[in-house]
Amino acid sequence: MKAEHEFFPAADVPWTEDGPGITQRVLTTAEDGTLTRIARWAPGTTTGDEVIRHEYFEEVYLLEGSLTDLTLGKTFTKGEYAARRPGMPHGPYRTDEGCTMLETRY
Repeated sequence: MKAEHEFFPAADVPWTEDGPGITQRVLTTAEDGTLTRIARWAPGTTTGDEVIRHEYFEEVYLLEGSLTDLTLGKTFTKGEYAARRPGMPHGPYRTDEGCTMLETRY
């Protein structure tokens, strides 16, 4: 189960590295891998060539910037939302201008 928190300034959570070009503020997490985070992708970041699949449910809300799904050939922008069931194929992704997203995994 994720940790419980009353309101606090998310900006107080430090940015940590989460792979090439990606930093994150993990707002809450649990031992089973569930988490809520703010992820920031630097301009030019890509996830490679492989379609992504994972074993958790994922929700993503784009706060800033844009993210291109290379398989779909479609760019998503600020204010767009995705909900992905376990095993749902998505990506690979690229961001030319960079993006910031709120992500919840469970």
